[in-house]
Amino acid sequence: MSINILCLGDVVGRPGRMVLADHLEKLIAEREVELVVCNAENAAGGSGLTPQIFKKLLRYGVDVVTLGDHAFRKREVVALLEQSDRIVRPANLLKPAAGKRWTVVETKSQRYRVGVTCALGQMYMGCWNSPWPALDDALNEMPEEVKVRVIDFHGEATSEKVAVGWLYNGRASVVFGTHTHVPTADARVLDKGTAFITDVGMTGPYESVLGRRVDRVLSALTTTMPTRFEVASGDPRICGLLVAVDPLSGRAESAERIEVCGHVAEGGAYDADDGKPQPKD
Repeated sequence: MSINILCLGDVVGRPGRMVLADHLEKLIAEREVELVVCNAENAAGGSGLTPQIFKKLLRYGVDVVTLGDHAFRKREVVALLEQSDRIVRPANLLKPAAGKRWTVVETKSQRYRVGVTCALGQMYMGCWNSPWPALDDALNEMPEEVKVRVIDFHGEATSEKVAVGWLYNGRASVVFGTHTHVPTADARVLDKGTAFITDVGMTGPYESVLGRRVDRVLSALTTTMPTRFEVASGDPRICGLLVAVDPLSGRAESAERIEVCGHVAEGGAYDADDGKPQPKD
């Protein structure tokens, strides 16, 4: 007997939210998903998260939201981080930072409990505390009877992300990478029972440069002039990792990369929940 856990990559703006709205419920039903963990640090206008968008993600079928280096980009998320057990901020931020470093939630059937935590990489990312002791503390603080544990590692360097997979091999059920917005082809179950992928990719518009309009990024690169990087809208997709886990032992049994193509939503790449108007060219 195993349960299916779906881990989704960085939701980018309205296109990412809309493809979840259109396809996540069906995906959950078809693949009998018990828990959805979703990195949503880019869900509001391409950077940050608002309480309104958080509530929408839960309605779409997400069970736990993880964050990254843009965790506090929207100030209004601070109160949410303090109140909800369905969202965690990176465990290796300083201790006074708002929010929970880990959480334990029931699965959709309410038969099992799953622990979720996340951390930021240090290589090419910024001046954070070391992720290793922070993740150790988070896992050690989870109730011992919670055998199924999920880590979202939000990092830039593939070497650091692969190292996290090996370090927590046998100590976590799933280690999935986020942040680079590009899916990798190395989904697998490591020898001690941990499902791993270097990066699940983004849930957002793939006719883009990492979720941003191609013309804006190319203009900045080829002219060195400051350019506003608007969220793109073309070719929205859900990208993630589907893992079958033995709920009694916490060992992963299979790991499968998931990709679902959507359609371009009417109304453009922004709406009121993004906190900014539709851009005009």
